[in-house]
Amino acid sequence: MNRHAHDFLAAFEDTVRHRPETTAVWWPSGGGAYSMMSYAELGALGEEYTRALWNAGLRKGMRACVLVPPGPELGALFFALVRIGVVPVLIDPGIAKTALRACVAEAAPEAFIGVPLAHAARVVLGWGRSSVRIAITVGRRWFWGGPTLKSLCARQGEEPPEFVPDPEALAGIAFTSGSTGPPKGVEFRGRHLGAQMRLAGQVFPIPEGMVGMSTFPPFALAGPALGLSMVVPDMDPVRPAEVDPATLIAEIDRFGVRGMFGSPALLDRLSRYCVDNDIVLSTVSVVTSAGASLDPRIAERMRKCLPPNALLYSGYGATECLPVSAIESRELLGEARVASENGAGTCVGTPLPDNDVRIIRVDDGPIAEWSDDLLVESGEIGEITVAGPSVSERYHNRPEATALHKIREGDRVVHRVGDLGWLDEQGRLWFCGRKSQRVRAARGDLNTEQVEPIANTVPGVRRSALVGVGPAGKQRPVVCVETERGLKQADRDRIVDGVLALVGDRGIENVLFHRKFPVDVRHNAKIGRERLARWASRRAR
Repeated sequence: MNRHAHDFLAAFEDTVRHRPETTAVWWPSGGGAYSMMSYAELGALGEEYTRALWNAGLRKGMRACVLVPPGPELGALFFALVRIGVVPVLIDPGIAKTALRACVAEAAPEAFIGVPLAHAARVVLGWGRSSVRIAITVGRRWFWGGPTLKSLCARQGEEPPEFVPDPEALAGIAFTSGSTGPPKGVEFRGRHLGAQMRLAGQVFPIPEGMVGMSTFPPFALAGPALGLSMVVPDMDPVRPAEVDPATLIAEIDRFGVRGMFGSPALLDRLSRYCVDNDIVLSTVSVVTSAGASLDPRIAERMRKCLPPNALLYSGYGATECLPVSAIESRELLGEARVASENGAGTCVGTPLPDNDVRIIRVDDGPIAEWSDDLLVESGEIGEITVAGPSVSERYHNRPEATALHKIREGDRVVHRVGDLGWLDEQGRLWFCGRKSQRVRAARGDLNTEQVEPIANTVPGVRRSALVGVGPAGKQRPVVCVETERGLKQADRDRIVDGVLALVGDRGIENVLFHRKFPVDVRHNAKIGRERLARWASRRAR
């Protein structure tokens, strides 16, 4: 098998062969109980699903929308689809139902594999009505047609042919969360998936057999490919910011979790609970955060909950290019924090060696061909671009979005991340905010990540958000504040004075208090500044 094309499948099969008795996954089975499956059992389930899906009519090159929660079924289905050469379509179940319908229509999957609730929504809301011709239910079938996965497994049928993957063939479509615009389907070739694994291995220490926990379902899929023993936490994956920290801690202790992934919102909730209850996660040796830049205050609090030698990483990237760079918490909490709290932006670490990260001048229109004339001067803020082995080259059925975000450079594609930033003399990347969320004021642009870390230093501020009110070029900058709980009016008055004293010289005159910021559906960590701006426009004087 071509390992370059599908490292996911090759690595998984290697673990099944050489460590069959190792636990592949633990998952909650109700009432506080957990079930487990070994690599040998997960491999056998994958083989069973491969035969079942083949005999249901799935073939190489077909697209299959998969809406199944984390657990052994999802892992086995994913590897079965890869073996056949079917293109999995992954969509966040937490996005608005109208957006989900649009994603399914855009991907035009021939197959729909999902749990009963997903199929009920498919039928009632008309998802994929014009394209889906194979509907497979994982669980009990209700009022729709098509076989169940269980019934397919019980049938006798032919063995699928051996699949030799093509590194250039489409291997997956993953939709962006739509936090700053409509969700877009990112196309991954086989070589992109393999590159993601290799790049992740350059940064994050993952010894073979490590017990891991991912609170983000797609990352959990990588666990078996990396040879980890994965714990599926008992939580709603769509609402990581609302996780029960006590349950999470009990699972970490019960299974001896050494490595975990969590968004900044989840780590914020977990670390607050640990600090309040004097809890140290003694088994954990590495934590990775992604989905938004890691607030130094969360990193500082999280370090108090970990053993002294534990590693806490903040990763930077996007669905279209993962991972780009990473920074360990000790570096984040050093001089980088001082610079951040003085308006430099947020340091997201040194780009990985295989990634070519360059900063170009800010332009809201498409750029067809690369030219070095696009580059800004050293240390100047511009749009972050990435070229490298994991960078996807186009969006599925979105030529306008592809033109807006991709630049052709010879035989490779450069991705425009849509983030603003700069590179320092040490080659570290600094994130200054989303290009689409910059405030276009009369006296010049203001970038969110150059204002919010300053405002966040005022005691009582849980988090802040810079938004613009009015037409572009004449926007009034407003700082929205979500406070810590239990503050009185006198505290609010003090916060207003404190924030304006620190950032008022940037033309900011308004501070508004918001009960709870809108956030993205994927990580609950990216602030919905567009929605906040509409809210602020009705309240700012």
